[in-house]
Amino acid sequence: MDVKNKVWQNRADVGRTSELDMDLSVVIPVYNEAENVQPLFVELRDALARLGGEWEVLFVDDGSTDGTFELLRDLQAEDKRIQVIRFRANAGQTAAFDAGFKAARGDVVVTMDGDLQNDPRDIPMLIAALEGWDAVCGWRWPRRDPWIRKVSARIANAVRNQVGGDTIHDTGCTLKAFRRECLSHLKLYRGMHRFFPTLLILQGYRLTEVKVSHRPRLHGQSKYGIRNRLFVGLVDLWAVRWMKKRQLRYEMDHSE
Repeated sequence: MDVKNKVWQNRADVGRTSELDMDLSVVIPVYNEAENVQPLFVELRDALARLGGEWEVLFVDDGSTDGTFELLRDLQAEDKRIQVIRFRANAGQTAAFDAGFKAARGDVVVTMDGDLQNDPRDIPMLIAALEGWDAVCGWRWPRRDPWIRKVSARIANAVRNQVGGDTIHDTGCTLKAFRRECLSHLKLYRGMHRFFPTLLILQGYRLTEVKVSHRPRLHGQSKYGIRNRLFVGLVDLWAVRWMKKRQLRYEMDHSE
């Protein structure tokens, strides 16, 4: 499979200037992941080397207090393909994605978690699946989380799809691939990273999904639980539902 040609073949269509030409950007929000960022980049470097082309990795440090930022700066000093963005205080995952998207230079943007649960070796598969689509969503199968997180995720996905009218199996999976032009039209608010598929569909973009690996967390602690994932996500869902119901729909009459 010639993944490289499939990914970069549409560069001329997106109107990017030569000084910004970059094939792939990987955006990774991190918050207190000091034990994970170095091994994650080693895995990423090996996986992306097989793709060829120009790539960069953008770590967005969301106000870490455990030395994550210092470790990222050390990694950046060793490999200039790393960009590091630092928030003065914790602003949330959606804000981290927004900052990463604005800084990313790639024609294709991949998002992933910084906790080593996503497998960088799945990135070529996601990119290959972009052919004919605007975005590809990862579907963690099987999930390698404690049962309480599996249950809360299943409930949240079911309610989200029922209320929002979507059919994505795993909207909470951070491992996704986007054509760069999709992201330039996203207007994000706090908590909206959970609804990337819905927001893109509202803009008329085409999405598909593929099953990806999921690994148990070995280091650090999860930043999400029932309180800040399920309940808060359900509140945000009603805002998205309101947006869908108020979406402008009309057709121009060209009969004259």
